[in-house]
Amino acid sequence: MASAPALDLKDLGPDFVRDPYPVYAALRARGPVHHVRTPDGQELWLVVGHEACRAALTDPRLTRDLRKVDPTLHPHGKDGADSPALTHMLLRDAPDHTRLRRLVAREFSPRRIAALAPHIQRITDELLDAMLADGTGRADLVAALAYPLPMTVISELLGVPAADRDAFRAWSNEIVAPTDQELLGAAYRNVVDYLRGLTAAKREHPGDDLLSALVHTVDEGGDRLSGDELIGMAVLLLIAGHETTVNLIGNGVRALFAHPDQLELLRADPDGLLDGAIEEMLRYDGPVETALPRWTTEPVPIGDTVVPAGVSVLVALADADRDSGRFTEPDRFDIRRDARGHIGFGHGLHYCLGAPLARLEGRIAIRSLLDRCPGLAPGADEAGLPWVGGLLIRGVRTLPVRW
Repeated sequence: MASAPALDLKDLGPDFVRDPYPVYAALRARGPVHHVRTPDGQELWLVVGHEACRAALTDPRLTRDLRKVDPTLHPHGKDGADSPALTHMLLRDAPDHTRLRRLVAREFSPRRIAALAPHIQRITDELLDAMLADGTGRADLVAALAYPLPMTVISELLGVPAADRDAFRAWSNEIVAPTDQELLGAAYRNVVDYLRGLTAAKREHPGDDLLSALVHTVDEGGDRLSGDELIGMAVLLLIAGHETTVNLIGNGVRALFAHPDQLELLRADPDGLLDGAIEEMLRYDGPVETALPRWTTEPVPIGDTVVPAGVSVLVALADADRDSGRFTEPDRFDIRRDARGHIGFGHGLHYCLGAPLARLEGRIAIRSLLDRCPGLAPGADEAGLPWVGGLLIRGVRTLPVRW
């Protein structure tokens, strides 16, 4: 039986890119899964609602491994699916995912992440020194703090030279929010070529960095990352290691600006409220709007709808965390709320490995920003801010502030 015509998300909400939450809520009221057309023209199936999203994230019939379906289903075509840049654990199911995650997880232990706090604080202080020294009392917070902080941290952690980070930012921007198929293909090729050279250099001359460690990591069974797996892991860590935190900081500050009572509460008691504020920022307007695509290996019933085999499925993390069935008054931003249970970092097998690092960077950045800029306020009307394209990353490309 043919499926119903796809619902156009832009038709459902002309302001969908800036504020998708009313569209998601309207869809959730009709059922947990819908055949939709995205603003960039893709047709796929969208899962909404907290319970349905959590279930979809752990359903083995929704694979992350394109080798189990049709590589041309990849949103960037077979060339994207075949790129060594995508031979990483987010595109594998168990047991392959388990193996790849095991080889890198020990480098992201809570103890190792906590030990980074003084260094992250120093980087934050240097960035804020530079921002405040400008003398204008104005800045783009994304360019001044939200982007360079996590990019510096993950680049130093992996051993990427400072001179190469601007080039990597351009490749990363195109990969997470493509603007053109040719530019996207070039970004994949460039990042693979770059990392082939960098990993070769680390193999010959290892340093005290994560990439050198991954090049030489051998587990107790003698297993190690292949050359392509090493490139894929480096791409994943570099992109995921900064994109999430950039938009956690940006979205968090926007939420505080839009709710001045909450900003004042946080200023008055940062020691008591900061951890909860970070969790509420992740719940209320988190940096990842939908989980990376999954593909059905067979027909999958979700609610009263059967999603066909061989189609792309997106899980709307943003809607799951605004579901009144899980959170009381979910559209209210409340830093005193118990926001535990949100799925801003995913759920199940592919729960974000770097979540502790993102939380740590977010806490240090927000606390330091409020301490150093007691008069912090919006520098422009939010309605005119440029948004990151696509449904993966939720955030603005620039965030003017004044103090």
